[in-house]
Amino acid sequence: MPACHWKSLSALFLVLTIASVRSALAAEPNSLTPEELQAGWILLFDGESLFGWKAANKANWAVVEGAISASEGDEGLLCTTSQFGDYVLKVDFRAAKGANSGIFLRTSPKPPDVTTKAYELNIAPSENPFPTGSFVQRKKGTPVPESDDWQSYEVTAQGGHFQVLLNGQPVLDYTDPEPLGRGYIGLQFRSGKIEFRNVKLKPLSTECIFNGKDLTGWKIYPEMKSVFSVTPEGWLHVKDGRGQLESQGQYGNFTLQLECCVNGKALNSGVFFRCIPGELMNGYESQIHNGFSEGDRNKPADCGTGGIFRRVNARRVVADDFQWFCMTIHAVDNRVSVWVNGHQVTDWTDTRKPDKNPRKGLRLEAGTLMLQGHDETTDISFRNLRIAEVPKR
Repeated sequence: MPACHWKSLSALFLVLTIASVRSALAAEPNSLTPEELQAGWILLFDGESLFGWKAANKANWAVVEGAISASEGDEGLLCTTSQFGDYVLKVDFRAAKGANSGIFLRTSPKPPDVTTKAYELNIAPSENPFPTGSFVQRKKGTPVPESDDWQSYEVTAQGGHFQVLLNGQPVLDYTDPEPLGRGYIGLQFRSGKIEFRNVKLKPLSTECIFNGKDLTGWKIYPEMKSVFSVTPEGWLHVKDGRGQLESQGQYGNFTLQLECCVNGKALNSGVFFRCIPGELMNGYESQIHNGFSEGDRNKPADCGTGGIFRRVNARRVVADDFQWFCMTIHAVDNRVSVWVNGHQVTDWTDTRKPDKNPRKGLRLEAGTLMLQGHDETTDISFRNLRIAEVPKR
């Protein structure tokens, strides 16, 4: 499979968009298809808990029958704990008759207004000045029939340009001349019962950092024991003893996506980030280790794939050895979140005092990426490495 072939498939994905949206409601809720995983989608809602979310109001937010719901309490938002910049967002919603709600994009937890500090994609009756499909106080969407059944939003947010589909049909095209760069995604309770499910996000603006042909853009440390090579299939492979492969690029706030295969039972590796260039794996480490204890995937044997080594364990081991799996590492300021096969396994805030050395404290400065060769048993493959820098607020 060619490395980083996403752009060449963009036309195909566009053609399939409407068909995908039409079939989404009939598919298993809160899950990703193999095609979605390959395209880089992640789940923001696991269907079972509010992991990765935080309420900014006192409403009765709860997970009921695979949906996030609220029906009473104070007006306000349930927000992702991570901030995002450019993305495609899919959300199913069901609003009781007369209910007023919305989906906030690039927002703060309590935005002072939606004209300059957030984008509110409304869910509201047709008599509202900004009915369903509109950006409140910004632009009215194309009128649509009211429904109290499940409906589906798909929003493409790239720079200042926003495009919105409702049930597969375009309802809004809006360009902000002074766009917000990033922010949280917020689900609003205002009045009436509201439910959300199938909350999925695909990062945009990613660029390949491995060409599938050679190690251009990466630094080898020949004095170390690890052997890094490119296979005939176009995969990046590491074997043998301890060592590292370091990116030439440096990144501070970013979304990194890759695929990995562990070619042995419970082997150990890792993806390091915000590293001090040239030093021995001196950065944050997102662990690669698919072992778990007592036959329980909720008990990682050694931090668990997607955990931040020596900081927080993955809450569940999702990946399996000898099978390719997808990993997304998302770091913005002091918040680090990791998804494995589309499921969020880590949501961690570095609350230590700032320090340029990430072993000693919070490092916010941009640093290199490093792929780890852990020991003499190391036998790990990587492919389709791509990264997007997350813009300032």
